[in-house]
Amino acid sequence: MKDDIFVPSNQYWPETHIVQNQPVALENYNSYEQDIALQHLVAQHGGQWASTELQQLGAICGSTEVIEWGFQANQHKPTLHTHSRHGQRIDEVRYHPAYHQLMHLSMSEGVHASHWETPQPGAHVARAAKFYLLSQVEAGHGCPITMTSAAQPVLRRQPELYKHWSPKLCSRKYDASNQPVASKQSVTLGMAMTEKQGGSDVRANTTRAFPMGQPGSGELYELVGHKYFVSAPMSDAFLVLAKTDAGISCFLVPRWRPDGTKNPIQIQQLKNKMGNVSNASSETELRGALGWMIGEDGRGVSVILEMVAMTRFDCMIGSAAGMRQAVAQVTHHCRQRKAFGLRLTEQPLMQNVLADLIIESEAALAFSMRMAKALDQQYLHNDEQESLLLRLGTAVGKYWICKRTPGHAYEAMECIGGSGVMEDSIMPRLFRESPVNSIWEGSGNIQCLDMLRAFHKNPNTRDALMQELELVKGAHPLLDRSVKAMNAMFQQPDIEFRARHVVETMAINLQAAALYQFGPTQMAEDFCNARLSNENRGWVYGTLPSGTDCSAWIKRATPEV
Repeated sequence: MKDDIFVPSNQYWPETHIVQNQPVALENYNSYEQDIALQHLVAQHGGQWASTELQQLGAICGSTEVIEWGFQANQHKPTLHTHSRHGQRIDEVRYHPAYHQLMHLSMSEGVHASHWETPQPGAHVARAAKFYLLSQVEAGHGCPITMTSAAQPVLRRQPELYKHWSPKLCSRKYDASNQPVASKQSVTLGMAMTEKQGGSDVRANTTRAFPMGQPGSGELYELVGHKYFVSAPMSDAFLVLAKTDAGISCFLVPRWRPDGTKNPIQIQQLKNKMGNVSNASSETELRGALGWMIGEDGRGVSVILEMVAMTRFDCMIGSAAGMRQAVAQVTHHCRQRKAFGLRLTEQPLMQNVLADLIIESEAALAFSMRMAKALDQQYLHNDEQESLLLRLGTAVGKYWICKRTPGHAYEAMECIGGSGVMEDSIMPRLFRESPVNSIWEGSGNIQCLDMLRAFHKNPNTRDALMQELELVKGAHPLLDRSVKAMNAMFQQPDIEFRARHVVETMAINLQAAALYQFGPTQMAEDFCNARLSNENRGWVYGTLPSGTDCSAWIKRATPEV
């Protein structure tokens, strides 16, 4: 008997792939317009005049096209080409076009220089807001933008040198070409400090600088040595530390010599990084590279620290931006996703987690923007109180905000669930980026020791801290108690051993003060109750005390798309 072949009718073939209960992508929205906290802080700190520019940039950064640039720039890593096909040494780093688009966008917005070219009240605040928006799209390209910005006050120590370089440093026309400066429309700057044997201990550096004529500030030297970590090696010039007879000194070393010949800066290899992959970092040899001394001979560490203070501030902003992007993603997701009969934003426990992530994000931004205001006060008015607060605050804020970001990124991924681990989501990139700012520009221990040095070098630094906290005295009993405990810590003989705990306490106090002065009072209250109470304080996000109005914070932080 012949076997019958059963062919089911269409009624037995139901649709197997109906997409339900999945959120739409967060794109084609205005990331500034949908960020209530950022708008408020920009206005509070004198940057309201830039609101139109920020609105326009927010629309660009939230667009599908620009978001895709961020993905493409990270999917296609930069590649090193040491020689041309004709055997000539070129030391060229090549990037995906999306990376160049991001660089063009940031430079056209003046994030690298507008605050120096046109100083005015709120200039650093407006620039910080732009950097915050752009970092949410893609963090790696921000490295050369940051260093180009941060190097400019250092170069001003040599007015004749700055006059020569400043027009192209301030140009908003991005030029990625590898050619002499005279032929370029604009330039970017990098930095080369660390060596294999020293790392953060730059006084252990062995790279030597030999005067080509008269030694001293502003004079020409040849540098010979090896740099283990050169940030943004495609830059047109670098601030480099090298040793003279007087000690560690700082030099501006261009990629090309003034006569148009290649300066012997040879890239050995690119670093194989876990995060920040769109931006190249390299190991580089200096084989008699020409450079000009910046600042006093033998005082290179203090000279370059002025640049590092600025890059540390951008680490604060960049990490706060990572938190905001995570908050935007998870609140957008959870508002649309249902589980157990309710939207995730209606589930009490998820509300606790989301609100906790939001509070952390806003506290990081409030502290960072307070430092942006201090930058304006320092460079516009030479305000000593603000300068001292900035010196301390950037070390403390860089330590704490950057430390908090990895846990924040991980928790946000968990809120989304399995889809948050997928590489076609931005969440894995946020997670890989999250430790970078904590490690770069001086790791956690370096920031703590820097805080102690600031106290030791200028006793008025502590007064500046206390004056800032005095402004919110009596606002919350837990904050008053924490400030009192902090003061007691300063008197302890083992303060270096316990410096991390001291800096953590300082950071939380300063975050609370920033929220009370410039944020919603209720958020400041909730922050103190969650972060300063021994009873309520938890080790993970989602441990806010009973009575917290989580729904209000979720509504405030969720982008409306």
